[in-house]
Amino acid sequence: MSLNIAKILIDIKSVNFSFKNHFTLTSGLKSPVYVDCRKIMSFAKEREIIINSAINYLKINNIDNEIIAGGETAGIPYAAYISEKLKKPMVYIRKKPKGFGINKQIEGNFHKNQSALLVEDLATDGGSKITFINAMREAELEVKDIFVIFYYDIFDFKKSDLFKLNVKIHSLCTWKNIIEYIEKNNLYTEKEILDLKIFLSNPNKWRENNG
Repeated sequence: MSLNIAKILIDIKSVNFSFKNHFTLTSGLKSPVYVDCRKIMSFAKEREIIINSAINYLKINNIDNEIIAGGETAGIPYAAYISEKLKKPMVYIRKKPKGFGINKQIEGNFHKNQSALLVEDLATDGGSKITFINAMREAELEVKDIFVIFYYDIFDFKKSDLFKLNVKIHSLCTWKNIIEYIEKNNLYTEKEILDLKIFLSNPNKWRENNG
């Protein structure tokens, strides 16, 4: 399943490579790769395969929650797709309270002590999910699992703040799967794949050598 998802993400250019003219990320840092899982929603056939795979993953791994929660903004459509398939209620979490009215951070109907699955499009080190987890727990929702389409999985999760919060990240595809797919299908040269592996093993050191 993971290699099929890897193929889709590459085919629709959700996972992009540029080994000569490197990408500039929002942070201003350089990278030979750029991941944009928001593109998935524009490809109906591929989106259906990915969402069905997500449903199968959740069922196989006995991840069953009363509510599906999407993180603002990229997680919202995927939470909607999954909640519709599972016939579960959905809410979404703002990055911060909206600042007017009753100043809600979580939109939608829910009750205290309900179990909730946080859905996002992707996760790098998982740090950006902490805001959502904290908001959910402050609202007395029970959350212990995050589901994403793509997870970098290149950092030591046991040293992360998410690990300290006793939360697990689940995904359909990681960089390990992407590399396996491009190697099996000879999509790039050995030198380019080695450059990718060096970057993923130590992004900061790679940047020291690549401007």
